[in-house]
Amino acid sequence: MAKKSAKAEEPMKLFYIFYSEERWNNWLSSLREADFEGDPDAEEMPPGFQTLQSFAEDITISVLKIVKLYQNERFSKEEALEKLGVVEGIVMRELPEDDDLAEFVGGVQISLLALFASCRSYLEGGYEGDPKALVKEGRKVAEDDPEAALEAAAKLGAQMIAGGKWSATFLKSKDDPTIFDEWLAEIETISEAVASLKNFDEEPGEV
Repeated sequence: MAKKSAKAEEPMKLFYIFYSEERWNNWLSSLREADFEGDPDAEEMPPGFQTLQSFAEDITISVLKIVKLYQNERFSKEEALEKLGVVEGIVMRELPEDDDLAEFVGGVQISLLALFASCRSYLEGGYEGDPKALVKEGRKVAEDDPEAALEAAAKLGAQMIAGGKWSATFLKSKDDPTIFDEWLAEIETISEAVASLKNFDEEPGEV
């Protein structure tokens, strides 16, 4: 009992920086220097879009590290939600309309809505539902009720964070793409990132 009490009184505190203004600005600088035109005769996407994809993946992994440390009992739910909010405040800030990157970064931010919603859904619990049914529901309501579609996406994303199995069939649809398909693409990235963070942990005091 004494050991258990001592453990409760001395929670492990982490000072790990998940995402910073400097990191955000460094990525923006890289994107400003990137080539989004590319070679019109080349089959691969222009290097600028590759950098944009890496930019989005970096944010996804950084955010999921917060959830991973919550799973490892390094953070309480309240601490994880607080740190999630800090990163969200950095990466969801709108760029000025006259900024050449506004359209590119804005597209990434739309996708990242699914990331933050999924993490919150996981931390708060209550994300039950059949994955296929959630995909069907999300597609059904995407145009008329994007908030309901995002809720469906969040539940699916939370399931992936909890160890659920992603299926490539979720991305297949005969209908025209909607915002929900962008969120599904982000959830696929979440699923891949969760697998890559399987052994991730940080010791108290690490930066």
